[in-house]
Amino acid sequence: MKAILFDQPGDPNVLRFDDAPEPEPGPDELLVRVHATAVNRADLLQRRGVYPPPPGASPILGLELAGEVIRPAGSWQVGDRLMAVVTGGGYAELATVPVGVAIPVPAALSFEQAAAIPEAFLTAFLNLFTLGKLQAGETVLIHAGASGVGTAAIQLARAAGARVLATAGSDEKLARCRDLGADVTINYRNESFAEKVRHATARQGVDLILDFVGAPYWKDNLACLAPYGRLMLIGFLGGSQGQLDIGPILAKSLTVSGTTLRRTPMTQKIALTEAFMTFALERLERGELQPVIDSVYPLSQAAAAHEAMERNSNVGKIILQAA
Repeated sequence: MKAILFDQPGDPNVLRFDDAPEPEPGPDELLVRVHATAVNRADLLQRRGVYPPPPGASPILGLELAGEVIRPAGSWQVGDRLMAVVTGGGYAELATVPVGVAIPVPAALSFEQAAAIPEAFLTAFLNLFTLGKLQAGETVLIHAGASGVGTAAIQLARAAGARVLATAGSDEKLARCRDLGADVTINYRNESFAEKVRHATARQGVDLILDFVGAPYWKDNLACLAPYGRLMLIGFLGGSQGQLDIGPILAKSLTVSGTTLRRTPMTQKIALTEAFMTFALERLERGELQPVIDSVYPLSQAAAAHEAMERNSNVGKIILQAA
């Protein structure tokens, strides 16, 4: 099979489209012909050598995929269409998928649309509901609202009856966030999100924050939270170190949590997948939830797709078409 490989860490130019051994599925795994996958920030970090795959995972990049079953297991049959989060191996023509995390692709969606769903929507669902405990009538602040996870989180929060505030760095991105259901949008480049949040919530603050930036946002994030608010740390694009004032956590009884979907234990991934399917599959079929695609590249042009993500101009997901 063909796959995207690299021999040493580096910039996108280290990636090459080359022959790779076919994966061997275990007894509870499906062998899948990959039709599409998507680029994630974790792929860029792994390519740079700072985010190695967990033990036992494929060294090939790619944390999600959409394709068709060619070797079945469980109740899945040859030819069934599926999408899934994987711990690695998505940037290839063939991949293995544990049966418990395989999600049927709604009939209304293409493989490219399906590939834009698993990592973004499951990460958003995990942080909004499973860990973030978001309830109808609450208010959530979603940073990086135009990212893959951000666009998914806005839609999921709105579908659950929450009020949504979102940040982004351009008027185009803010407009897309509003189209997806954000009630209030904030351009972090030219206005203080903390001040805007205080104004938009009548100084009450938000109940939940999804943050991808990390240390530079720590102080303002805590200031934005209402009493008993929850801060979910999903990434640290702005850095992970800085001065730490834990006073507001105690003063307002706040909860701060961090997680990575890739290293979530399989039993929890299966439970998350089942909860997501119950909430989202019919909504995806009806078009109430929609994957947001920025651009599509052939798998052989993965380096160009990585360069596009590093420019940080994308709205939604960057897709790699494998077949």
